[in-house]
Amino acid sequence: MRTISAVLLAGLSSASFAQTTPQTPNAQGDVAITIYSELALVEDVRTLDLPSGTTRQEFKDVSAAIRPETVTLEGDGIEIVEQNFDYDLLSPAQLMAKAEGQEITIIRRNPATGVETTEKAKVLAVNGGVVMEVNGKVEVLRDDGQPVRVIFDSIPPNLRARPTLSVTLDSARAARRPVTLSYLSNGLGWAADYVGVFDEEKQTMDLQGWVTLTNSSGTAFPNAQLTLAAGDVVKLNQRKQNQYQNNYNNPYGGNGTEDGGEEKVGDLYLYPIAARTTVATAQKKQISFIDTSGVAAKRGYRFNCQWLCRSEEPMSAESIIDFSTGKKGGLGNALPAGIIRVYMRDKGGKARFVGESKIAHTPAGSDVKMVTGFAFDVKIKPIVESREQITEDVWKATAQYKIVRDAGEEIITVSQQRRYMRTKMRYIVTNARNVPVVVTLVQDGLNGWQRGTRVTEESITGEQRDAQTRVWQVPVPANGKTELTATILTDY
Repeated sequence: MRTISAVLLAGLSSASFAQTTPQTPNAQGDVAITIYSELALVEDVRTLDLPSGTTRQEFKDVSAAIRPETVTLEGDGIEIVEQNFDYDLLSPAQLMAKAEGQEITIIRRNPATGVETTEKAKVLAVNGGVVMEVNGKVEVLRDDGQPVRVIFDSIPPNLRARPTLSVTLDSARAARRPVTLSYLSNGLGWAADYVGVFDEEKQTMDLQGWVTLTNSSGTAFPNAQLTLAAGDVVKLNQRKQNQYQNNYNNPYGGNGTEDGGEEKVGDLYLYPIAARTTVATAQKKQISFIDTSGVAAKRGYRFNCQWLCRSEEPMSAESIIDFSTGKKGGLGNALPAGIIRVYMRDKGGKARFVGESKIAHTPAGSDVKMVTGFAFDVKIKPIVESREQITEDVWKATAQYKIVRDAGEEIITVSQQRRYMRTKMRYIVTNARNVPVVVTLVQDGLNGWQRGTRVTEESITGEQRDAQTRVWQVPVPANGKTELTATILTDY
């Protein structure tokens, strides 16, 4: 087992990390970045020569996607008076936009003779193009590759070559001292991807995990100390998510019972990367963080039947790879949320892709059931054999409902005869494989109005998981079928 903190950027060529410093000077200091799924905390320690009293300091090369309201500046004997983030970056489009209403110089070159002519032009508007006044006439600046250059007399004061945070601070004394600039930034994120090679005969799986870092913040961070944070943090104005974090791709993940030894802060798991690295702009970078062989795993089938499910045609069972993140299973680690892609080897030993499954943040000691596909040759046909009403002598007496209106001023009592039903289900499970299989058959929707559902007969003894769910393990012989029957009494 290798964790992020123990891997020196394993599995990557040295060329991936050849650029340890940017091509232009960088004003950043000692940078440490904690990266969440779509957010990052940047801590930048810089040494400043501060005079006594009020002074204005510029912090160049902050993230272009900085959230200015999250900025904090810590240092001995200083207080922040005012701060501004200059986010208008120097570019041809921004230069032209800032020149609206002003004079610029146009240099045109005759493509045939190479002769250049210089003219003064006033920028009238920049809106989907540049409209100018040249020698008393209105022209549109052509953008068709013709040899035209535009010269500006100066750079507008509010345009910056690099993202810059300007801070007015009050220093208690004149001294050279380190200060720590901290802020949250969008545009930095990471995701986990896993590759599992499953050996059905040995009932083991080799699992390798990769972290993919992305940087779309517009700023490079050379030689940074990185820490990855796995977990879900709540951010205001974020897209609303299901509070229970339902994982529709893989709804069968278990609850963990072990501590994998990862560092934790609150409910976040921290994965420090041992070696410093450069996170360049517009770059994706992969780092290996799990490489484990022989994890105990097995393949199975599952079919979920909602209440009164029926089908004219047989339906495929889910194909599931079942493994544990516990120490006894050979892993003993928590798995950050990501996608597991599963391969199996054919008779010639070639690895074949058999499916993928998305997992949520999974603690150590969890039983993970990955749905990788739907079985071609293991099918289930659910049939409602009969459904009939039974008497209250078989079940229980009349129920009463009270309806309250107008804040309790009017009470209407309605007496209603409850309907009690007997339902007989038959599930035909077929197996076209030349080996026997066991299908986990799940019947949902059993909790009625009074949660008094009763299973009075069943051809295979089932397990009542909760008030709503009964589960049967249905053995099916090779190239054969098994029929499961159940009689269910409900009050609906």
